[in-house]
Amino acid sequence: MLNRRMAVLLCVVMSLLASGLVVSSQAQSRTSENAQAVWKLEHTYWSYVQNNNLPAYLALWDKNFLGWPSVNAAPVHKDHITDWITSETSKGLAFKFVAFKPAAIQVTGSVVVTCYWITFDWVAKGGTRAARYSGRIMHTWIK
Repeated sequence: MLNRRMAVLLCVVMSLLASGLVVSSQAQSRTSENAQAVWKLEHTYWSYVQNNNLPAYLALWDKNFLGWPSVNAAPVHKDHITDWITSETSKGLAFKFVAFKPAAIQVTGSVVVTCYWITFDWVAKGGTRAARYSGRIMHTWIK
């Protein structure tokens, strides 16, 4: 009798564990899909810069944005987020994307933080590289 109860209990426990693994697997799959979607947004972000599509670039930013781009002496709000682009394009330079290397991504509910390395050039009209930037980027995305 005890062996039968133990067998039933073991079956119940195994079923619960298996269903938990399925739920965990589905959650990991959704997290992975969300991460892939955000990496795609990061590439879209840089394509907007390369195409000098400032309206599309601005549309990515929340109206309450506060950040501190590495080229700024102080933190900026959304109304100044394109300054780093226009300061170079006003000199006749064009943005050229060179490399993107993901480092880490953290998905927490509706917030995603991305960390990566990027390299890009500012190029003069003749194709001559005027400046190269390589550095770390950290962005926070809100669904």
